[in-house]
Amino acid sequence: TALEPYRPFLIGVALVALYFAWRRIFRPVPACPPGEVCAIPRVHTAYKTIFWVVAALVLVALAFPYVLPLFY
Repeated sequence: TALEPYRPFLIGVALVALYFAWRRIFRPVPACPPGEVCAIPRVHTAYKTIFWVVAALVLVALAFPYVLPLFY
């Protein structure tokens, strides 16, 4: 409850961070020199998976205060 007054600001920060992460991960990939991390397909797939897991957790955190009364 101590952070409740900052909730709108923190929501905004989380959504902006998700936007920039989405833009960085799903943009067209430029030519990557062999041996670089961006040239490994498994790394790119892992980034996408981690992004969607984090996005789902942020959505759960956003919906939690509104869904919580349904459990009481």
